[in-house]
Amino acid sequence: MKPTLFVLAAGMGSRYGGLKQLDGLGPNGETIMDYSIYDAIKAGFGKIVFVIRKSFEADFRAVVVNKFKNLIDVEIVFQEITDVPEGSTYNPEREKPWGTNHAVLMGREVIKEPFAVINADDFYGQESFAILADFLRSVVGKTNEYCMIGYRVGNTLSESGSVSRGVCVVDENNLLKNVVERTHIEEKGGTIIYMDEKGEEVAIPAETPVSMNMWGFTPDYFDYSLEYFKQFLAENGDKLKSEFYIPLAVNNLIVEGRATCAVLDTPSKWFGVTYAEDRPQVVLKINELVRKGVYPKQLFK
Repeated sequence: MKPTLFVLAAGMGSRYGGLKQLDGLGPNGETIMDYSIYDAIKAGFGKIVFVIRKSFEADFRAVVVNKFKNLIDVEIVFQEITDVPEGSTYNPEREKPWGTNHAVLMGREVIKEPFAVINADDFYGQESFAILADFLRSVVGKTNEYCMIGYRVGNTLSESGSVSRGVCVVDENNLLKNVVERTHIEEKGGTIIYMDEKGEEVAIPAETPVSMNMWGFTPDYFDYSLEYFKQFLAENGDKLKSEFYIPLAVNNLIVEGRATCAVLDTPSKWFGVTYAEDRPQVVLKINELVRKGVYPKQLFK
């Protein structure tokens, strides 16, 4: 059984207006998401599921799906604010859906095999997809065993400014204990630092694992997520900005002893366009990978 890649793309329209963020960064106009799909196919994923907004389905099918439909099975699901469990209520003035784990829930009807979750606009690297695919193949038929790709914080920095990262706290078996959000992470004088709650700079080793929202789950995760989402709405449904994030559900499962989440080290370097000034560097990095033969000049022919 081949794993499925679940791509979180529902935020595209709201963040960038239409599909403008499908910015051509590769030598033939390839997007960051194109490289993720290429890497996933190479790693042995058997299906791609995109979660998007219904409002830009036609454009998304024309611009994105048509490139891949002859190479791998592709399905689309939709995330809308109205997708809540029966009996749940929320503030009628709310304008946006409920965040990343709400988006994951939208795949529960079409994903029946172990699956990975990634952001549409992050470059994750071939090694990470290979590591993730191997793990997902190892948990076919199992439950309650999840994973997260742990990027070394030194491989996730921006040259244009500080970043925020979810720093992973792990036990002696590299199982996730919790994720702590750290802000203003940057390199200063050869040392990586973050800003603590008191506004003081704290050094952090370059090898420290951080979450870049690259997860691996078995289908039982959908049932847990639905249960937690009902609880979340009961407590937060009246709030206009509340978000049901993946780490929230995973942390609950870990604390309650219902599941484990292995933190898998990767040598891959993450990059993305955190700042507008990052774009030229991303183009250079992709073209260098092409020059080295990691990727062909034209991904999909």
